[in-house]
Amino acid sequence: MTQIISVITAVHGPSAPFLPDAYKSLLAQRLPEGWDWQWIIQEDGETDAVAPYVPDDARVTFGQGRHGRAGVARTMALSRAVGQFVKVLDADDMLVAGVLARDLAALQRPGVCWSTSRVLDLLPDGSTVGFDQDPPEGPIGRGAVLEHWKAHNFRAQVHPATLCARRDLVLALGGWMALPASEDTGLLMALDATSRGWFSAETGLLYRKWPGQSTASTAHVHEGERSARMAVIEARARVLAGLDGWRFEA
Repeated sequence: MTQIISVITAVHGPSAPFLPDAYKSLLAQRLPEGWDWQWIIQEDGETDAVAPYVPDDARVTFGQGRHGRAGVARTMALSRAVGQFVKVLDADDMLVAGVLARDLAALQRPGVCWSTSRVLDLLPDGSTVGFDQDPPEGPIGRGAVLEHWKAHNFRAQVHPATLCARRDLVLALGGWMALPASEDTGLLMALDATSRGWFSAETGLLYRKWPGQSTASTAHVHEGERSARMAVIEARARVLAGLDGWRFEA
C-alpha cells in the first residue's frame, strides 16, 4: 500500500502563474519506495485566475473558498489531506530535489514530530542568498525555536515555509493560526512548544522574492499589527508549553 505525504499550497490570483514552477519542483522529488505525494492546492478566494495554472495530474486536487488569507486556505486544505505527514509549499516557492525524502527520513526518527530545512532566497535576477542564523544539522529541542525567535526580534532560526509535520499534530493544534500574516510562524511556534523537531542543513527550498508577495507589502511590517501578531503567537506557544501533560511524542 502506498504511503502519502500531503503537500499543501495556498494560492491567490497574483501568485498563480508561479504554480507551474512549484509543480516542476514536485516532479523532481524522488521518494523512498512505497511513498508518493499528493498536492492540495487551495485558492484563497473564488476567482477564475488560478484554475488555468493547476496541472492535470491525478495527484493534484484544487479547491476554492471564501477569502480569509493563507492560513485559512491551508487549514481548509487539511480537509483533503490523507497523508501521515503534511508539507508546506507556498505557491511562489520551489522545493529543492531530495527535500521530501529528507523530511520523511527525519520524521521517522524517534521522537521527531516536525522537520525544517535550509532556505535560499531566490532573487528576481536569479541569484540566491542564504540565511546567517541556521542551526546545526540535527534535532531541535522543545522550546528552542521560541526562545531564539524571542531573543532575535521575532526572527526564527528555522523557516516556517519549509515545515513538514505529522498531520495528526497539525490537526491537534488547530492548523494554521487565524492571523492576517505570520500564520505559519504561529504553527511553527506551537509545534516547537509541544514536540521535538529536526533541521536539515541541506537546502530544501527556494524562497522567491518578488514585489507581489505578501511579506513585501507595507501592511506586513506595520508595527501595530506586527506587534499584535507576535504577541498572540508567543502567548499561545507559552500556554501550550505550560499545559501539564501536553507533550506530543512520535
